[in-house]
Amino acid sequence: METNDKKIIIAIDGFSSSGKSTMAKELAKQIGYRYIDSGAMYRAVTLYALEHGMISDNGIVDAAALTAALDDIDIDFKPGADGQHTLLNGRDVESEIRTLRVSSNVSPVAVIPAVRHALVAKQQAFGKGRGIVMDGRDIGTTVFPDAELKIYVNAPAETRARRRWLELREKGDTETTYEQVLENVMSRDHIDMTREESPLRRADDAVDLDNSDMTIAQQNEWLLNQFRKAAGM
Repeated sequence: METNDKKIIIAIDGFSSSGKSTMAKELAKQIGYRYIDSGAMYRAVTLYALEHGMISDNGIVDAAALTAALDDIDIDFKPGADGQHTLLNGRDVESEIRTLRVSSNVSPVAVIPAVRHALVAKQQAFGKGRGIVMDGRDIGTTVFPDAELKIYVNAPAETRARRRWLELREKGDTETTYEQVLENVMSRDHIDMTREESPLRRADDAVDLDNSDMTIAQQNEWLLNQFRKAAGM
């Protein structure tokens, strides 16, 4: 484990299925920082909305009802043998929030201003002690605009969709097709970039990473080197 007395905040932003969570988790493990998956928080809220009938069959979110319920939604994280698990009101929902059902509804939930405000406040609270690696869509621009290290990850939609599809197959999902995943990825890209509240964009001082042709080991080493520079090691 690499150590340094100076604790910094590391913000990793990028499109869905760009591999940012994989590298963020590994970096946090290597340097002894806490990892927070901001996307999992939006997925957990989406799961709550689905379970409480706040999203119609055609994907329309009852924003008023969800906004009123935000105080009743508690999200936290706990370590597990296979990595970090997301807790929704104390219940482990890590597997449930990774389904295509949640993926297909998370973007409409994430554009609701009250949802974003509530989760940004929670994310900022997680980072008060610094020594944190957080990934998402607006971490370097909205949540931690003064983060010492900002990374912007990108890869073509087709590459990202194939990664996500293979992940689903490895987890036993043999019904979801690559075409369905690609459609979902492209739809989320559009919503993320065009929403009024904290749209996905590259922070002016972010370091770019196109990891299309990189192995996981290569991107992990690249990110570790970026951390060393930012932390003055």
